[in-house]
Amino acid sequence: MKIFNFLFCILFLISAALQYNDEDPYIWIPIYLYGAWICYMAIKSRYLPGAYLLGILGYLGFAAYYLIAKHGVVDWFQHHHAGDLVQSMKADKPWIEETREVGGLLILVAVLAINWLVVGRKIAKGH
Repeated sequence: MKIFNFLFCILFLISAALQYNDEDPYIWIPIYLYGAWICYMAIKSRYLPGAYLLGILGYLGFAAYYLIAKHGVVDWFQHHHAGDLVQSMKADKPWIEETREVGGLLILVAVLAINWLVVGRKIAKGH
């Protein structure tokens, strides 16, 4: 799990750094830094089940908002072509930006959930 957390800690730090030129870096930099911090703490064998759960619930709530928001994932799915999402790294259409952000949130949820499940098993075994 240390390698898993090390890799995602680095990826989340890079993701946070890439947000500096985003329209709303004050939202996305802390989001990715929280994921990096959780992974860093797991590398140091400091497991924080409550922090995992808080992150999972927060990220899922934010993802749900982006699913139904104007120009969100549902809008992209209903009115635009799937190829628009991956044609270019430049997100020049709002539904591309929103859909990619949901992808980032779901990656964060998956990493935190894996950590949470592993920690839960360790606690159940008495380690």
